[in-house]
Amino acid sequence: MNSRITKTALALSLIGLSTQLFAQDSGTQGGRFSEKTFRTWSVGIHGGVLSQNTIFNGKERDFQTAKENIGYGAFIKKQILPSLGIQADFLGGKVEGLRSYAGVDANGDNTYLNGSSYQTKIDWSAALTAVYNIANININNENAVLIPYVKAGAGYMNAGATTTNVPLSANEGYKERWFVPVGAGFKLGVAKGINVDLGYDVNFVKSDKFDGFNSGGKNDKFSYGHIGLEFALGSKEKPQLQNYSSLANLRKQSKEESDELRRALSTAEQNAARDREQYAKDMGDDDNDGVANKFDKCPGTASGTVVDGSGCPIKVQREVIKETKVVVTEADRKVVDEAIKNLEFDLGKATIRAKSYATLNKVAALLIEKNFSLKLAGHTDNTGSMALNLRLSKERAEAIKAYLVSQGANASRIEATGYGPNQPIASNKTAEGRQKNRRVEFTLY
Repeated sequence: MNSRITKTALALSLIGLSTQLFAQDSGTQGGRFSEKTFRTWSVGIHGGVLSQNTIFNGKERDFQTAKENIGYGAFIKKQILPSLGIQADFLGGKVEGLRSYAGVDANGDNTYLNGSSYQTKIDWSAALTAVYNIANININNENAVLIPYVKAGAGYMNAGATTTNVPLSANEGYKERWFVPVGAGFKLGVAKGINVDLGYDVNFVKSDKFDGFNSGGKNDKFSYGHIGLEFALGSKEKPQLQNYSSLANLRKQSKEESDELRRALSTAEQNAARDREQYAKDMGDDDNDGVANKFDKCPGTASGTVVDGSGCPIKVQREVIKETKVVVTEADRKVVDEAIKNLEFDLGKATIRAKSYATLNKVAALLIEKNFSLKLAGHTDNTGSMALNLRLSKERAEAIKAYLVSQGANASRIEATGYGPNQPIASNKTAEGRQKNRRVEFTLY
């Protein structure tokens, strides 16, 4: 009765200890490995072979021959990091051996007694172990293909030994004792949240009477090779944390970013095509009145109609002037040069600044007085895209034309053209050169 009470109390204490160790993680809201993102709790069952033989067998053994038996167990696990978890292990079964140690013969060789044997029944055992995942070999970040691991911890068990014809021994009633489990194995991801677990554990018992044989202080040990299933707890929509791979997740993110970049490039090309189409429409002159569509407030005017800078008809009778030879004097050129020097626009726009109006007014008066024709040529440096520079140079030339026409100049005698960066007069490699290339040329004729 006392054994059963102790067994229950120990199991509950191990579970309580593991819960306390991981309580700080379960409350995280946005941590990298938060339970809101991954499944971190799992349970497992397993069965396998219990044996007195281990990979650490030496020359001296309490019993020469092992008799393998079926073992069984289960575990509850909490994953802290993709590579580290802590689990409560439970194990039951029995360990048997034949032919006990009988001493040393005349040649110094160990002798063993035929007909002797022991059987140790593990009534229950519980251990708290740390499990370290050596690698995570997988295809994606939700279901691992292969996870090799190592484990170690400490545990407590209740076991008793029965011996037959064994010298230096006696039946060992059920006693509770400490043991240290160490092991290695690997897990295979067979489905999302389900792993096959294959492992091999060696349990070092803090007793020399685990097998009922008094070996004079040499602690006993036994092995457990097993296969089992592990089931992740929680929402099936979340991946299991121990199966998580940052490399696989990086590949997934890179693919998503590449897809997004391709979508952005496709959208940019569509926008560029739309802008080119709109630019051609804005800078066209559908009614041939000399004012671009973008600036034309009165589209569809009849051919030959005299219009102002906004493209609307001027309600005055057009004066018929006899063709004469045009003579441009130095004084005329000086008026134009002064206008060019004072010409300023808002940065990156076709809006003429007010300080340029006075000299532009003189150019408008000159055109009216002498009936000159004027060619306006807009230019930019090579900063920015070709399409943007062509549009800006054309719009600035058109803006000057619109202003001159608004001051009474004849729109049909003013030509506005944009050349963008195609006709530089200085190097675009220096700030001074780029400043010279940003200009509007006035040509009287």
